[in-house]
Amino acid sequence: MMRDATDGRDTAPAQEAAWWRHAVIYQIFTPSFRDADGDGWGDLAGIIEGVDHLARLGVGAVWLTPIYPSPLQDAGYDIADFTDVGRKFGSLATFDRLLAALHARGIRLILDLVPNHTSDRHPWFVESRSSRRSPKRDWYVWADPAPGGQPPNNWLSRFGGPAWTLDPATGQCYYHAFLPGQPDLNWRCPALRAAMHDAMRFWLRRGVDGFRVDAAAVLAEDAALRDEPPNPDFTGDTPPPERFRRTRTDAQPVTLDYLAELRRVADEFPGRVLLGEVDTAPDRLPAFYGGSTPRLHLPLNYRLIDVPWKADAVARTVQDFLDALPDGAWPDWVLGSHDKPRLASRVGPEQARVAAMLLLSLPGTPILYAGDEIGMPDVPVPAEQAQDPFERCVPGYGLSRDPFRSPLRWEPGPRGGFTTGEPWLAMGALPDACSVAAQESDADSLLALTRRLIALRRERSDLRAGRYRRLLSEGGVFAFARWGGGSGCTVILNLTASIVTPDLSCRGRVLASARPGREGERVEGPVRLGPHDGLIVGDEG
Repeated sequence: MMRDATDGRDTAPAQEAAWWRHAVIYQIFTPSFRDADGDGWGDLAGIIEGVDHLARLGVGAVWLTPIYPSPLQDAGYDIADFTDVGRKFGSLATFDRLLAALHARGIRLILDLVPNHTSDRHPWFVESRSSRRSPKRDWYVWADPAPGGQPPNNWLSRFGGPAWTLDPATGQCYYHAFLPGQPDLNWRCPALRAAMHDAMRFWLRRGVDGFRVDAAAVLAEDAALRDEPPNPDFTGDTPPPERFRRTRTDAQPVTLDYLAELRRVADEFPGRVLLGEVDTAPDRLPAFYGGSTPRLHLPLNYRLIDVPWKADAVARTVQDFLDALPDGAWPDWVLGSHDKPRLASRVGPEQARVAAMLLLSLPGTPILYAGDEIGMPDVPVPAEQAQDPFERCVPGYGLSRDPFRSPLRWEPGPRGGFTTGEPWLAMGALPDACSVAAQESDADSLLALTRRLIALRRERSDLRAGRYRRLLSEGGVFAFARWGGGSGCTVILNLTASIVTPDLSCRGRVLASARPGREGERVEGPVRLGPHDGLIVGDEG
């Protein structure tokens, strides 16, 4: 049961203050959205060129992956300045133009906040490593090497090898959960935390509507630097970075205090939102919302990405998440991400339409990954062209995220309308129909369906803010009811390639269908669904 159901009663002031409850959030992997200057790298001017697409799609907010100055060893997640725009992305002036263009169309802007680490070229780290007596020495995690010059403990980088790098000039090692070029910040240092809070205020004062907090659950490490225990599931087929269980470097209780501090900064500016990359397992989820000590508005819920695409498994995952919500919490749903295989490749191109219907009809905030609205699949990237540190540093284990990050196809052709130059990442050969331009003129396309579903959410309080009840999850069919604000509907999804007639009676009219041709149809009694079909049926009487 959805515990914070508003029964569809959205007063205007409340809707404005909590706009993120009702908006569809659109995630843009910035290097791959659109390139305006022909260097093959997505930029802010390119996003400005794509604002009309976002407005027609109907999204209420855009979340951008990092746009800061960076040596780009990790797609911009190695930040050299938290309060500027990197030259590859544009400038602060371009950023202001983008923000104005989005706000003029009623679209909010969310930035990635990366508080766990910086680039080794960040002035903070340059100062920190200059001397053991540096005023910023404690802004990063430093430790003496073990005897014989070995790392201080057995912690491993997520990108392979020891998580410690020796700095010969000062004779100590610095900790990096990721690349050596991404030293971890020491969140136990009050001065560091204050500096990060000021970086947030810089963007909030500029008009940014919130942040997605990267690696939000791993800001602190074990203060005693104790070894990680062995991973009992480790085998010869397991990637080497997973040799130990990350009990000393993940989910330290003090991290929750730091997230509460970030929330207090965000709350200084009315109407802002904090999303967070955390573990949403049922036993951990409530703490990340925070209850009487508010933390994240939306802990990002990736659980549907990893679940088998079966009706019973999907339905059970939805219910488990809703049941784990603490009082007053608002759910969210993610089906696509720059870190996970593409939706159309996971569930198949036909089921991508059913998945869109699921994402946009569940209770809570949907987060749509750029390219999923046109059914982009994974794009193979040859090993010699790999850009992702996972593939470069831990090859052979299928960890590369490059296939999920291929540039967006705006139009048919080898460069897909993404750039006039050489794309930064392989674009592969996709059908002409897998482009914004081709689907723009096709009333039966996935793009058209996505637009209709987003519009339906805006129009109907039952879908936007109503209650939820599971009706059926068997025979390959997942069905649930949504109701509130004087209206109700039934969502019926066929997650199979077979014709099905579920044991479920409906009375009403079809508001949306995954397969073309059924909208407006009157339904009374059992509903027959074709392969890969789905219906939203508005109740009558």
